[in-house]
Amino acid sequence: MTVMNRAISGLVMEEPLIFERSRPGRSAFSLPPEPECAQEAVDNLPDRFLRKTAPLLPEVSELDAVRHFTRLSQWNYGIDTGMYPLGSCTMKYNPRVNELTSRLSGFTDAHPYLPEGRLQGALELMYELERYLGEICGLDAVTLQPAAGAHGEFTGIRVIRRALIERDGNPRKAMLIPDSAHGTNPATCTLNGYDTIQINGGPDGLVSVEAVREHMTEDVAGIMITNPNTLGLFEENMLEIAKVVHDKGGYVYCDGANLNAILGQTRPGDLGVDVMHYNLHKTFSTPHGGGGPGSGPVGVCKELEPFLPVPRIEKNNGRFSISYDRDLSVGRVKAFFGNFGMLVRAYTYIREHGAPGLKEISDMAVLNANYILARLKGHFHVAHDRHCMHECIVTDKKALPKGVKTMDIAKRLMDYGFHPPTVYFPLCVQGALMIEPTESESKQSIDEFVESMISIAEEVEEAPEQILDAPFKTKVTRMDEATAARKPVLRWSPSEQE
Repeated sequence: MTVMNRAISGLVMEEPLIFERSRPGRSAFSLPPEPECAQEAVDNLPDRFLRKTAPLLPEVSELDAVRHFTRLSQWNYGIDTGMYPLGSCTMKYNPRVNELTSRLSGFTDAHPYLPEGRLQGALELMYELERYLGEICGLDAVTLQPAAGAHGEFTGIRVIRRALIERDGNPRKAMLIPDSAHGTNPATCTLNGYDTIQINGGPDGLVSVEAVREHMTEDVAGIMITNPNTLGLFEENMLEIAKVVHDKGGYVYCDGANLNAILGQTRPGDLGVDVMHYNLHKTFSTPHGGGGPGSGPVGVCKELEPFLPVPRIEKNNGRFSISYDRDLSVGRVKAFFGNFGMLVRAYTYIREHGAPGLKEISDMAVLNANYILARLKGHFHVAHDRHCMHECIVTDKKALPKGVKTMDIAKRLMDYGFHPPTVYFPLCVQGALMIEPTESESKQSIDEFVESMISIAEEVEEAPEQILDAPFKTKVTRMDEATAARKPVLRWSPSEQE
């Protein structure tokens, strides 16, 4: 019997254990006998650290436990099993070479509290990655601290706020946000104490210079603009928009969520952008989803460099050191230097591709999206029938007369073996299905996706009732989503299974 079992032996069960495969006495582990000192340590624990009731755990064999988790993994859908056409999320393939380098013992075994002399390799990697990211986007300095894209947004707007206070003694009151901007931007502004002023796009889906000029005043801190925007369109008026904002003393923040579309083609800094964040999981192939870890570095122009978070990595005489000597810094925003494993993966990805390879990434991402748009526009209503960037948007407009909506189309696509695209976003397009194939997908896999979408369009005309009950082939069929949203069950309880 293990120390843990001895420590809980004799405890009262508050309720019976109800697990489908649990049987009394089964165990999924076997451990060697513990020395007497282990039990002595348990006996010396204060009462507040001891359980009063036994934990509600299933009693299963090791084989049962392995089969259970293996079965769950087979039910999951991921980029390693099929195409993930989620627009805006950019669910690209994560190359295995990234995983190999991130698992090198020199990286995995390094602790951030080691002396600088023993961290030279890690510091050099981060120092170089900052410069690679800065060069890619035409910005002067980069911090790697933020733990995700939204965290990068928060940090970037924090830098703008601190810079305005230092320059004018006033952070200003509001931030301009186009209706085609990334969805987290309004929350970022609110967290930084700014009101938001929405700028509606024109009929072409782009932000007009006149609309920005109308709302840009000395009370506005700047604009948060996504380029390419969430309609999958390149904001062609960026230089003029930046000039309007700068002439009023504001700053231009670019949401870097869609950087995947312009790698090697243009640089946001050259278009007047002062601050932007990078989503390493979207553009530089680090893992995405599952709660993290993510990474959202922030790049800034020279004027804003003094306000970046501390610590900063410096290089002197070939040696790397950590500096906190930044009086104007917004302070630390993340423990240590950020999620280091993600930084190693992104560094590997950039080094593997080089400048020509990064340009080819955006070439293929844009080509793939336009191919999908060209093939689908005869079967679905298209939000903007024009050249797109990395993603395209179709809608449910043609299906509505048959009673079929965007969600029905998405559910039916699951029966064809595909994860659905992003639905009902951006909000400025009614009934949107936002499709992003990324550069990862081959023509064969894209054709399979397109043929599935075309088949669904034909079903809408011939048998719409079939779509309304989809999916049929998944482990869980259509759920009552209204009840799930209003009365979510957030944890499993044994008593509920009786």
